[in-house]
Parts: sequence; structure tokens; C-alpha cells
Amino acid sequence: MPTNAPIALIPVICLLISSCLWGVFWYPLRQLEGLGLPGLWSTAIIFGSALTFSLVLVGLRRARIRSHPLLLILLAIASGWCNVAFIQAVLSGNVVRVTLLFYLSPLWTVLLGRLILGERLQRSAQITMCIAMTGALVMLWDRRLGFPWPQSQADWLAISSGLGFALSNVLVRKLYEEDIWIKTIFAWIGVVAFAVIGILLSASPAPAVAMNTIVLTVVIGGGAMVCMTLLVLYGLTHMPAHRAAVILLFEILAGAVSAQWLTDEVVLIQEWTGGLLIVAAAYYAARSQIVESKSC
Repeated sequence: MPTNAPIALIPVICLLISSCLWGVFWYPLRQLEGLGLPGLWSTAIIFGSALTFSLVLVGLRRARIRSHPLLLILLAIASGWCNVAFIQAVLSGNVVRVTLLFYLSPLWTVLLGRLILGERLQRSAQITMCIAMTGALVMLWDRRLGFPWPQSQADWLAISSGLGFALSNVLVRKLYEEDIWIKTIFAWIGVVAFAVIGILLSASPAPAVAMNTIVLTVVIGGGAMVCMTLLVLYGLTHMPAHRAAVILLFEILAGAVSAQWLTDEVVLIQEWTGGLLIVAAAYYAARSQIVESKSC
């Protein structure tokens, strides 16, 4: 029915907005690091602030776990590693390259969606996956090696973060009946836990930073992070995991553009070409979502 089109478009819009925000999230993180707040510490404070906000709201809503506590714990682990690894990678590596390696995640999402959710790939999904993966490979291709291959610790962190993200996508879809705030809380608990573990293992001392830096970090956590996470969780909950993963590839373009404007990192024609393919895949996925909704 035609009236279903706006409803079907809402998850797409949520994922596109979230992708843009995540694509530029590296910039405030680098600014905080420049102010003396290391990545693990800023991660713990940002997600700890967001977690505190969500715990208060859940208490007011009286939300509770409905089922599958073990899957929620697995979601915490996957989301925790995904975010901590990505933040560490983007702080130490090239923004565009890290984002590209992270967004090999659609491949993992398709495999996990097939294994865990039993999702069947329709023709439209196959087309979007082919376009998106072609774009990612074009952007990532290393002429010296002849194929994409991790070349640093940041590369490995980005790839493993993408795997964690793919597992998170599938688990969010699997936990469809759970309250969105419950899923959010477990995701943030995992991030804070991994950040604290990283601080302890690295024996990183408490940074001596100005109070306004701490306040800024708390605001980022309680404001921007809450918004970004809710948008992506809503989108992931209301569309197939493989299609959501393709739309989220828009973050690559957002990261490339922001890196071009805000740093001295160079974005090559090869990377722009791949980015355009990825945007085309996201557009096709959005169109497919609406068409399928109309045919129901």
C-alpha cells in the first residue's frame, strides 16, 4: 500500500543520519586526545555518560528484559569490542582506510545473518551487496600488493571491529522483541567494560585534563552518542541485517569527506569512485525497502 512508504523510509533515514554522524565522530575524538584525554579514557567517559542517561530513562520507563539474557550478553561483548577497537583504530590510523576496513562488515553480516537469522538473499539484496562490495574493494585496493591486506595494528583493529559490528547487527535483529533501551544499555555496558579493561591492561594513569574537557566529553556521551546509537538501533531493528549493513556503508563517504576537509589526508580518485558505488548501493537498498513494503 502507498501509505506504507513513509513508514518503510524511516529506518533508512535513521541509518543514513547515523552513518553521517559516525563518519565524522573521529574528529571530536582526536580533538579530545589533543586536549590530553587518551582514546580509552574518552571512550569510557563518553559511553559511561550515555549509559548513565539510559539507565535513568529505563528506570522511569520500568523497562525490563523480556527474554534471551544470554544473547544480550553476547550483544554487549560484540558491541563493546566493535566500538573500542574502532575508536583505537581511527585515532592511530588513516581515517578513510580504517573506515574502509571496518566496512568489510557487510560480508560478515551476510554470513552471520544467514547462519543466525536464516535470512535468504533476494535478488535486490544480491545486487546491493555486489555494488557495495565492489565499491569497498575499489576504495581499498592496494596496487603494490594486488589485493587488500592489513598493514598495521590499526588495520587489524578496524577489521575485527567490523566483525563485531556485523555480529551486533544480527543480534539486534534477533532480539527484535526486546525494548530498544534494554539493547542500548547492554551495548554500552560492553563498551565501558572493554574500555576499562583496556585501561587496566595498559596501566594508563588518570589523565590530568581541564574540567571543561571532561564536561565536553560527558556532553558528547549524553547527547551525541545517545542520538547516534538510538538511530542505528532503530534502523537495525526494523529492516533485514544485510540491507541495513549496506546503507550504513554511507559512513565511508562521510569519513572520506570529513577527512578531506579537516585533515591533510589525501582522498584519491580511486577512493571517490568506490564511494560513489557505495552511495549507489545505499540508494538502491532504500528503494528496494519501499518497493517491497508497497507490494505487501
